[in-house]
Amino acid sequence: MKTLVLFESFFGNTEKVARAIGSALGLTDADVMRVTELKPGQLEETELLIVGSPTRAFQASPDTKVFLSKLASNSLKGKKIAAFDTRAEMTEKTPGFLRFMAGLFGYAAEPIARKLVSKGGTQILAPAGFIVLNSEGPLKEGELERAAAWVREIK
Repeated sequence: MKTLVLFESFFGNTEKVARAIGSALGLTDADVMRVTELKPGQLEETELLIVGSPTRAFQASPDTKVFLSKLASNSLKGKKIAAFDTRAEMTEKTPGFLRFMAGLFGYAAEPIARKLVSKGGTQILAPAGFIVLNSEGPLKEGELERAAAWVREIK
């Protein structure tokens, strides 16, 4: 199955998750790329599209949102899709206001998946979030393994 993993990353954490997903699927580096590197026509032969973004202000990154907005209606018809994000962990130590906002607005993966489905894609995995410690990372221990396990559910 021709698969493409697209991501945006500010501090390298989302890229690490995207590459772990690609590795778990046996993809080459050419099949795992930033959303801004996608060339016209590359999606045409893709059978599975996985899109990931860091959660920024409770939503996808600007480049990810631009990519999603430029997808033509029904451009993903017949394609399988999945979405993931990287996000801060909400714990009892997280200020209440941030926990409230996260509960209200959520994270990037769910809106990405909804947008991909609205363009005709068929969601084959529940959106997933992978935890980043602090605002710039690193990833929480075990998150790369969890990302690989998440995408292996496809097989």
